[in-house]
Amino acid sequence: MTTAIIITICTLLLLAYAFDLTSAKTKVPAVILLLILGFVARYLSETLEIAMPDLTSVLPILGTVGLILIVLEGSLELEFNKSKTTLIKKSLIGSLLPMLVLAFLLSFLFQYFSHASFKDSLVNAIPLCVISSAIAIPSVKSLAPFNKEFVIYESSLSDIIGVLFFNFIALNNSFGLSTFGQFGLQLIIITVVSFLATIGLAFLLNKIDHHIKFAPIILLVILIYEISKVFHLPGLVFILLFGLFLGNLDELKQFKWIEKFKPDELNKEVLKFKELTVEGAFLIRSLFFLLFGYLIQPSEILNTDTLIWAIGIVAAIFALRAIQLKLSKIPLSPLLFIAPRGLITILLFLSIEPTQSIALVNKSLIIQVILLTSLTMMLGLMTNKTCEQELTSIRTKANRWGRPL
Repeated sequence: MTTAIIITICTLLLLAYAFDLTSAKTKVPAVILLLILGFVARYLSETLEIAMPDLTSVLPILGTVGLILIVLEGSLELEFNKSKTTLIKKSLIGSLLPMLVLAFLLSFLFQYFSHASFKDSLVNAIPLCVISSAIAIPSVKSLAPFNKEFVIYESSLSDIIGVLFFNFIALNNSFGLSTFGQFGLQLIIITVVSFLATIGLAFLLNKIDHHIKFAPIILLVILIYEISKVFHLPGLVFILLFGLFLGNLDELKQFKWIEKFKPDELNKEVLKFKELTVEGAFLIRSLFFLLFGYLIQPSEILNTDTLIWAIGIVAAIFALRAIQLKLSKIPLSPLLFIAPRGLITILLFLSIEPTQSIALVNKSLIIQVILLTSLTMMLGLMTNKTCEQELTSIRTKANRWGRPL
């Protein structure tokens, strides 16, 4: 039995790797193929009468570790300098405004149709409003540099803001001046902790001579994140700041104190650390979506009671995104279609306390919204690929006739 399970896991992960290799060319999001693969694995195990343990409790663990590695991976890729100021502002607006508008719109609707309190309705609405960096970032590898960077910034910020927003609403019973003051204090504390922890981890990364040096760093990052959660501190802020610090050492050379870390030597270690983070994020992300697909029931995908809601929510997501891109003066194609829901949506949904859950927002709705947004992204990227090929063909013909476009 153990041998069969190991063979199965290795085979599934190799298929996940094949999906990741081909997704840039096929434009089919790897998450859809992983969910289908997990679903097929469940069907085969039931058909062959293979006894499997209950894996439901493993999903939040994989999701949390995956979220940490994905945000860390994204923040290591971000360049933080004056030339990126406009891009960062637009990304911040793109991640914040549509989330707030959609969250409050859905919460009013949930309250009206479910007769739940506004707070509980808002808690249930927020998971549906967060762009998934776990799906968005791997899907834009072949896009133009601006579009790629915009998606990395936007989806990473969306994850962080979404978690902060969710925890702020879910963990507080009242929302007076003291509540906002306490939240501000938490941000200050986590910023100070992040600065001290980042300096300490960078020092360790530079000083450890043992042949095993990156695994302890990642374990410490996860440990600090989990401890911050115990004290209700926004741990993803630490992940973001840590990644930005390591990824922008060249920009920090203007500060004299940075020379103590020997940035040129540390950069070499950061490149290795980044490679390990990318590969770790791939493994955890793949396992998460495979397991989620394995746990999906056919009735949950085909649930007609939630399908109308799912279609309406997805329509609202892309309508608000179109307005936001227009206001930011960013071309609609292909960014309009890149607003998938995924890992963070599932994690926040699983974090809703039973006393705060409402019947309308269930696993069926979450699955349908994830699939519909991923399919929309797939079709949008395929259309964009066709347009780019046609434009390239026109340019080639024009140049051939001596009329460059």
